[in-house]
Amino acid sequence: MKKWMSTIVVGVILVGLLSGCGSSSGNTGKSSEGTGKETNKPVELTFWGDWGGEGQKQFETMVNAFNESQDKIRVKYVLQQDMITKFLTASTSGGSPDIMFWDRWRTSLYAPKNVLHPIDEYLDRDGISRSDYYDEALKELSYKDKLYGLPLTVDARALFYNKTMFKEAGLEAPTNWAELEQAAAKLTKWNGNKLEVAGLSLGDPGLFSMYVQQAGGKMLNDAGDATAFNSEAGKEVLGLWGRLLNEHKAYKLGFEQGLGEGQDAFVTGKLAMNFTGPWMLSTYKKYGKDLDFGIVPPPAGPNGDKASVMGGFGLVIAEGSKHKEEAWEFVKWWLANKDNVLLWSKTSLNIPGFKPALEDPFFKDDPSWKPFLDTLEFAKIRPQHPGYSVMEVDGLIPNLQLFLEGKQDADTTLKKSADQGDRLLKDNNLLK
Repeated sequence: MKKWMSTIVVGVILVGLLSGCGSSSGNTGKSSEGTGKETNKPVELTFWGDWGGEGQKQFETMVNAFNESQDKIRVKYVLQQDMITKFLTASTSGGSPDIMFWDRWRTSLYAPKNVLHPIDEYLDRDGISRSDYYDEALKELSYKDKLYGLPLTVDARALFYNKTMFKEAGLEAPTNWAELEQAAAKLTKWNGNKLEVAGLSLGDPGLFSMYVQQAGGKMLNDAGDATAFNSEAGKEVLGLWGRLLNEHKAYKLGFEQGLGEGQDAFVTGKLAMNFTGPWMLSTYKKYGKDLDFGIVPPPAGPNGDKASVMGGFGLVIAEGSKHKEEAWEFVKWWLANKDNVLLWSKTSLNIPGFKPALEDPFFKDDPSWKPFLDTLEFAKIRPQHPGYSVMEVDGLIPNLQLFLEGKQDADTTLKKSADQGDRLLKDNNLLK
């Protein structure tokens, strides 16, 4: 996932509301490491993450609230660059953290290495219902029927559109590909050889998987061990992209490159539509003072198929932690208690993985959240093959880029992507 948050830290923490789940562990707050004797000294936990800046402040807000809610455990957030490499090294050298901020798609790759601790027994013991969380997010945190963490955030791409442009052109927000293509063509503006307004961003070939599902296809076969996108669905996607680029000239590669937040093409009215996620809400609201935008779920494909890709993060407990029970108390306090989940949501402006929090007025009374919540009802996670990300990044996307640049036709693009992708899946297969 991209590191995307640009958000606001809530300044006031109502500690009385945050005590949440009390300790259910017999040894919580009692340190006996190396002595066999219980003491009243708080257990110290290390929480690793790779979010700095505003993200670090958001994590520290939660850490401080937890530390103030009780006196038996003290958590410290540690910013780690190149976190995964350091984690794997620490896991074998005795310097493992206790809790980690975790990009969920990593689970199928790292759980087989026995560096993560399953939490199923904790959930069952403490009566925490899996139904309180998005199924897809739990699936992404699982490997071979074991759950390795709880979802911290969930996100999915929806379609942002410029309401002013649509109104002036007499258009409604698109609900299917035909309407999407029509709107992109109509809203595009050129001045000679200069593109002034792009109808639809095509700057992210990584969205191919979303489009393929909308076309009724899949990225991998039913066995999950080979690519499946060299198909009619794949051809439908590249057909749409090709028409938008070459026939309608609704986008030009590089159009959005080098633009900062304040000069974002959508913010400045140079882009009519864009598939992006809830992480952009704060940017558009902060810099787009004259921007009137709407958000709708991704338009359905040619046969009515709806699709988006669910992403997000979780909290996991390291297998090398010497204080797993206490680490679980922190994870549970944060992600299984509505008040604390809401503090996180209001602090970070993220959609939480804990669904009861979504009933709060913070989400119910703000219409900008609804399109994402509606999209999350049908969004699916990426395939859980451990080599999937390598396949997509090294096999598929470079070929898609050649297609977008007009250097490779659709049939060649799909065939080369599938051939290279199958080899990469096989080379990175740990599911034996």
